[in-house]
Amino acid sequence: MRAGRFVSVAWVAATIYAGYKSIQLWSRIAGDARKEERYRRQDGRAARSLYRSAVRLQGMLIKACQFIATRADVLPDAWVNTLSGLHDRVPPRPFAAIRERVERELGRPLEAVFAEFDPWPLASASLAQVHAARLLDGRRCAVKVQYPGIEGLVRADLRNLAVILRALAWLERDFDFRVLMREAFKYIPMELDFEHEADNCETIARNLAARADVVVPRVYREFSTRRVLVMELIEGIKITDVAALDRAGIDKHAVAQKLMEVFCEQVLRDGFFHADPHPGNVMVQPGPRLVLLDFGLAKDFPPRFRDGIVRLTFSILTADNEGIAAAFEQLGFRTRDGSPQTLITLANLLLGNTVRRGRAYADKQLIEEFSEELPRALRVNPIVEVPADVLLVTRVMGLLSGLGKTLDSRVDLFATIMPYAQRLLVPAAGAASAAD
Repeated sequence: MRAGRFVSVAWVAATIYAGYKSIQLWSRIAGDARKEERYRRQDGRAARSLYRSAVRLQGMLIKACQFIATRADVLPDAWVNTLSGLHDRVPPRPFAAIRERVERELGRPLEAVFAEFDPWPLASASLAQVHAARLLDGRRCAVKVQYPGIEGLVRADLRNLAVILRALAWLERDFDFRVLMREAFKYIPMELDFEHEADNCETIARNLAARADVVVPRVYREFSTRRVLVMELIEGIKITDVAALDRAGIDKHAVAQKLMEVFCEQVLRDGFFHADPHPGNVMVQPGPRLVLLDFGLAKDFPPRFRDGIVRLTFSILTADNEGIAAAFEQLGFRTRDGSPQTLITLANLLLGNTVRRGRAYADKQLIEEFSEELPRALRVNPIVEVPADVLLVTRVMGLLSGLGKTLDSRVDLFATIMPYAQRLLVPAAGAASAAD
């Protein structure tokens, strides 16, 4: 199984890579006259090829495509539009297999637990599908059912992806994503444990309980297992369905603002955050209220690490290069020669330039600067040590940036983020002064 899947994925990766590389090489010979047109055609071909392969192979390839489809801020429309259907419209598994899985996990017939169970899923994604149901006591619920055999596919895909990324790092020295691969090995298996997901859901619900504008579903523990998760059924509008938001009279700019505030609270205040806010996992109700779903991927920061993230954010917002360098060191970043310039460049490219220029999200010009300047800085003085915990934060930043682009975000990042950083740093500074 693993060998066949490896050949299929490697072939898709190789053909996509060869398509872009050939345009790059041909443009050096023939000039740039039709380069943009060639790239647009290749974008469409590559995205369609990847979509077909993901639907056929499923497993980790779908998860990778879901992440790609969130990056409307970075990637061409052809990629985003083609792959966005994989957020919640993956071809579903037959109901017979789902029924057998639920009955095996709960140890009793479906009718002994549910008064109703819709055989057609509400959503189907990379690892599981969700069905609407009604418990015997009348409560409406969403039943998330893990696909039979998916654990073996995920393990095989992770090993195959590691091989492919090593090959890409050898071919293109500026695209070494192996550190991301290590994170995938760490976190994706957690998404296969629905008891862990239930814990995450309840923790975030407690942390955000004071916010009437955020809805987190209740978990029905007595009907949940490691592979079946039963929770409150909550309805809403998909956050990227801008037309539906408009029809419902919901201000998309208010949604973008609220989304940023809620994630600032999770990352900077709580140190525990939903790490997978792709469009299939965030809905909107009138108000607007945000509905957060799917807590398989969440992250808990140790207090010292959260403080480091806060200090880094504050230093970037205030353009304090010494503070940026000190915060990166506290977090565990290291460069080859020990000097901080590469880290300062990274901070500016990730957030600093966006704030100073008053941009709500990374626009085309900033993305071009990121693509040009970061590889240059890394060649001069590479980052040789990156703390694993930071990678999920940057992933969330990327997902939020993509959602912001779709919502035409007008968020003032400085005004939104600074109060959270100040509230946490001022008490810490006061405590330090008292100790002196």
